[in-house]
Amino acid sequence: MRIVAVIPARMASSRFPGKPMALIHGMPMIGHCYSRIRLCQDLSDTYVATCDNEIADYIESIGGKSVMTSNSHERASDRAAEAMLKIEAATGKMTDILVMVQGDEPMDTPEMVSQALIPMLNSDSVRIVNLMGRIENLDEFHDLNTVKVVTRPDGNAIYFSREPIPSRKKGIDDVPMYKQICIIPFRRDYLLKFNDSSETPLERIESVDMLRVIENGGQVRMVMTNHQSIGVDTPEHLKRVEQLMASDTLMREYLP
Repeated sequence: MRIVAVIPARMASSRFPGKPMALIHGMPMIGHCYSRIRLCQDLSDTYVATCDNEIADYIESIGGKSVMTSNSHERASDRAAEAMLKIEAATGKMTDILVMVQGDEPMDTPEMVSQALIPMLNSDSVRIVNLMGRIENLDEFHDLNTVKVVTRPDGNAIYFSREPIPSRKKGIDDVPMYKQICIIPFRRDYLLKFNDSSETPLERIESVDMLRVIENGGQVRMVMTNHQSIGVDTPEHLKRVEQLMASDTLMREYLP
């Protein structure tokens, strides 16, 4: 089975322009993302998909692989799908599973990718998986940059929102607080089908593309991880991540 990771990244982030090249312990954030994900033994290959020469040139400079994509994509899944088709054309090898990994979660680990792949490797009926983690404090729970998720007992997602869900207004202390971590395996054909479908109303309102799956009657299998991961959406997030990564032992495997 051929499993390929694609990390979409672009310089023109609306909330934090240029963030893929923002330094964390002397290395651009996209370098951390690429270097860590490529260590996963379950992957056949790892690429960065970008529309920016600055990112592509940097990835090539550290011995990595990049794919140039259109600058018109609004969703990471569109960029990942274009990259997948270009990779297939260049290598002559068909992808079975495409693992989309966001380029702004530099704390992700190889083990997290392996965890996200388990449902697909165990069942052909699972077509898309999302990793999720626990939200540890109310600040993160109320942060609109953090995508929250609630799930059914069978592990499939009920809803995603940037608002704090489920509600804590009744004062219940043990309300489950979970967030989406953007390590997202797609089966190849399902990714192409997903990108051919139209944006849905709730997806547009929440700006969470997984809602397109749910609104169209599909299932998003969620997998819990105990590994900590924080998405970098602001300079303040970047500072927090740099502090947390100061004791990160995985960096020793790829930092010069």
